[in-house]
Order: sequence, then structure tokens, then C-alpha cells
Amino acid sequence: MPAWYQGAAWLWLLWPLSLLFGLVSGLRRRLFRHGLKRVYRAPVPVIVVGNLTVGGNGKTPLVIWLVEWLRSQGYTPGVISRGYGGKSAQYPLTLSDSTTAAQAGDEPVLIFKRTGCPVVVGPRRAEAAARLASLGADIIISDDGLQHYALARDIELVVVDGKRRFGNGHLLPMGPLREGTWRLESVDAVINNGGPCEPGEHLMTLAPGTLRPVSGEGNAPEPGTSVHALAGIGHPPRFFTTLSEQGFILDRQLALGDHQAVTPAQLAGLADAPLLITEKDAVKWPGGHEHCWYLPVDARLPTEFEHLLLNRLKELNHGD
Repeated sequence: MPAWYQGAAWLWLLWPLSLLFGLVSGLRRRLFRHGLKRVYRAPVPVIVVGNLTVGGNGKTPLVIWLVEWLRSQGYTPGVISRGYGGKSAQYPLTLSDSTTAAQAGDEPVLIFKRTGCPVVVGPRRAEAAARLASLGADIIISDDGLQHYALARDIELVVVDGKRRFGNGHLLPMGPLREGTWRLESVDAVINNGGPCEPGEHLMTLAPGTLRPVSGEGNAPEPGTSVHALAGIGHPPRFFTTLSEQGFILDRQLALGDHQAVTPAQLAGLADAPLLITEKDAVKWPGGHEHCWYLPVDARLPTEFEHLLLNRLKELNHGD
């Protein structure tokens, strides 16, 4: 776990840099707010799913849940993303069945494969949003981008890791915060991934699905089996705990950095038992293990959060 979450005293050496970061980011916000930097407004509503801290907090399961929920309400949603970890020859990049994680990043590919909705990635989210609207999306979900003020948004949702929360509460690089916690006061909803919740937060739980094969054939390992586990996500211990709660005996646990690619050398010592990985790792899996399975998860959110979204969408439609 990074020093931000361990109370490391040496981080105070970085306080001057955090002060500078706060001044620069604050100036940037004001330039957008007062119209001195251009803000693009898409022709359709935009929902931003973001966080205050660097690293993964559970945004991707929420984005997938939103796609499916919006469809159930009669919308035709699409997703835009920065495409972190991917490198394309040109942007904006519209994902297709042949798009790889190396081109678009692991999270956009995961979202596209799970939902089948249009997904466009690019460093300039305004361009990605314009492309997505031209493809027929009548509402846009921005995966990350809370601090990307060049794109106007109609609804802001912030995801908070219920266990790690905001670490030491300081801005980068002294702490994990991109913006101060004051920012929570201006968003439409705070979604707490895993709890415990603070007052006003909406609890999101992740329900594990059925193991699916990445490589190899045969039946998936059953609870009680000794397995190896690998996770390259924002908080790998959450995945390992899920497997343990399902009854698997974790012989070895390999925790990688968020978006980090798996190398053959890392797999060399994991061939003597079934290997369980996250769905995010599966979309960029290099091969090299004969019995590998991934565990999909589905977000579960309370009805009061659905009611909040319905009311906000009604307000937007009324405004049109």
C-alpha cells in the first residue's frame, strides 16, 4: 500500500510541491469557471464518474452499472475515456471488437466487451464526446474526468474507496488527492465502494459472478480448491478478500500496480495450481498459463441512488 495510506512522516518533505500543485490546479479551475479557458458542451447530457484520489476506486463497475441502468430507462448511452495505458495511432479512437488494451487501455476495452455500448477514447474528452454523440448516443458517461473541466457536465458522481478513503488527506504528491475533499460538497452523489459509509454516501457493493476461462479447458475450480491469485487493479487486497470469502484457498497472491501488464516471468512460479485473475487483467492477458480463470463482478446500488438519478435526469429533460 502506498505511503499515503500509511501515515509516513517523510511525506512532509513534499509539502511545498503539494502547495504548488494546489495553487496551479486552483488557478486552472478558475480559468474555466470564468470563461478564460474554453469549455465544450456536448449536444447530449454528460455524466462524469470520477474520484478525488489517484488510482482505482471502483469506477469501472459503476460505469457498467450506469450503462445497463440507463438502457433500462430508455436511453442509448455511450462511454468516453482517456484510455489510460493505451496508445493509438490516432484519436479519438472508437472501439471495435478488434481493439486491444494496448491501443485503448484495459478499462475501456473491459467496458466495451461487457456492455457492447459505443466507447470512444482520447486525451481530449471534448473530441471523444463529439464523436460519441455523432454515433447516436443520447447520453454520455465520462469514465474518470472529474478534473477535466474542458468538458461541461450535467451530473457528477464521485467514487470513494470505503477502506482507504482519502489516505492522509493531502494533495499530490504529498498525498493521493487530485482535489481537496471540499469538492465533495458540489457533486451530485458520493458512491462508497465497499463501506463503511459516511453520512450522505451511497453504498456500492460488488457481487462476484461465475468464473470464466481465460485459457485452458475443463471445469472451473470449486471453492475449497487451492489456487493462485493475481490482480493488477487499484486495490488488489479487495480481490483477494473476495476470493477468500468465496472459499478459495489462496496459495500465492500477486499484487500488481493498477493497469500494470503481466510478464511471463511473473507467471513462471504460478503454473502448479489454477490461477484466478480479475476481469480487468483478463482483457490484456498475455497468455502463458494453462489454467487461468477470471472473476467478473457486478455493482449493486441502493434504490435511493436510482431515485436520485431519475430526479436529476428529469430536471435535465425539463430544462430542454
